[in-house]
Amino acid sequence: MIRRFASFLLAALALLMGGAPAVAQQQPGPSQQGSGPAPAQAERRGPSVQPYIEVGQVLSAELSPGDDVLTFSQVAVGVDINVQGRNSGAAVSLRYERNIGYDDNSVDTDTVSGIARGTLAVVPNALSLEAGALASRTRADGGGGSTLNPLVQQDAEARFYSFYAGPSLATRVGVVDLTGVARVGYNRFENDAVLVSPQGQPVDAFDDSVTYTGQLRAGVRPDDLLPVGIAVTAGGFQEDIGNLDQRVRDLYVRGDVTVPLTRSVALVAGAGYEDVEISSRDAVRDANGVPVIGPDGRFVTDSAAPRRIAFDVDGLLWDVGVMWRPSSRTNLTAAVGRRYDSTTYYGTFTYVPSRRSAFALSVYDGVSGFGGVINNALAGLSSDFTAIRNPVTGDFGGLLSDTEGQAVVGALGSVRSAAFRGRGVRASYQRQIGRTTAALGAGYDRRTFIAAAGTVLAPFDGLTDESYYVIGGLTRQVSADASLATNAYVNWFDAPGNGSDTTAMGASLAYNRAITERLTGRAAIAVDYFDSEFTAQDFAFATALVGLRYNF
Repeated sequence: MIRRFASFLLAALALLMGGAPAVAQQQPGPSQQGSGPAPAQAERRGPSVQPYIEVGQVLSAELSPGDDVLTFSQVAVGVDINVQGRNSGAAVSLRYERNIGYDDNSVDTDTVSGIARGTLAVVPNALSLEAGALASRTRADGGGGSTLNPLVQQDAEARFYSFYAGPSLATRVGVVDLTGVARVGYNRFENDAVLVSPQGQPVDAFDDSVTYTGQLRAGVRPDDLLPVGIAVTAGGFQEDIGNLDQRVRDLYVRGDVTVPLTRSVALVAGAGYEDVEISSRDAVRDANGVPVIGPDGRFVTDSAAPRRIAFDVDGLLWDVGVMWRPSSRTNLTAAVGRRYDSTTYYGTFTYVPSRRSAFALSVYDGVSGFGGVINNALAGLSSDFTAIRNPVTGDFGGLLSDTEGQAVVGALGSVRSAAFRGRGVRASYQRQIGRTTAALGAGYDRRTFIAAAGTVLAPFDGLTDESYYVIGGLTRQVSADASLATNAYVNWFDAPGNGSDTTAMGASLAYNRAITERLTGRAAIAVDYFDSEFTAQDFAFATALVGLRYNF
């Protein structure tokens, strides 16, 4: 799997795919044919390609509940790439790490982590290709919860991977604006330990899924043909989840009207038809009717069983809202309506006054599986960012310094395999002041699971998990040849009535000093804390690192 996913990341770099803004599957929004100016094109910069190798010595001291102390060596190789052009660009952060233990073989681990997002203009200002990939580690506790930037120990380590690729369209035919996107993605979650709930029942953790996303929109701007803007959109999303052959399918067609009130404010309204269905098969059962569980702790799918419907809604969808675009650097879209046979709210706000400052806020609502959330968040990133890593472990925990303010890939939340309706809000802010650069992300995610009656997942139907997170990073160039970097995170996972509430928090500080033009000395310290109702004790660790980094 490590070699396979490493090839995914390199393929994403080679393709340099994507260009038009990604279209989120969660909610087809109102017409984008506003009266404000188009966003400014990305600034051209020289390419940056930085391969490196790191060696270090790590000391890890258990503060609670025990007092064990481990030392091990760490060797890592990686590359950071940022290449930006007028219509194409790519950003990649890829790292392979090997930990070498002495007396404790459990320390011997190897990890691939990274994120890649790219664009390639096939036909400038018309057709482009996009691709992205993500690999990271997390901690999954016995209750099925996971944290964004966790304290990872070998008995609770889990890994998740996501990859997508596809074309996007943004062109104009006469007075008609045509935009579209098509994506295919793959997602996988691997856990070392079988997850068991506090009640002793196995937790069917997500395994893998394939996602399909497509949307095509044709619109006319206000005053080009009529005093108002009009648009027609058709699209769909499908996620095929490996566990119990689950399928989430969301198809829609809609029309939108944009009514300008001023040069920067417009009212928007839309209505259409949707067809949403979630279904699955049951697990294989033994002679006593007990579900069969495989060696990986997941239920074994009965491929011969009939498909059972868990959620089926078709009919009218509608929403009304407002668009505010006072400049190319400020954009607000907010709407309320009805979808999935209930009230829905969604919107986005971005403010990018300069390349040194950016803020983004989004409210979302949609149905998918665990993989669809990660895949869609990855597709929503720009192709111009810098990944912020833990200075001790080298892990990528989701924090980015992004030119469009999208600083967090997204909360992981529950790793249950069941499909769900996810609603929440996430915000991010970054700022560069002189020699100091800071990035901050925060969010809330609520998932209500959907499962078919009569299947092994039926007990999870209606179950709600909630996640909250705050993550931040700061770097300071203290002199021409020295810098400081800090990283901190707090995660809360709440599963009411399930006895698996989790709190994870930590902070780190690193000092880097140039010895020669290419050789840098490194020293870092980190403290991590993990408390879960699933375990009788909490865990706290302090870790220190000293080492060298060579930039080729």
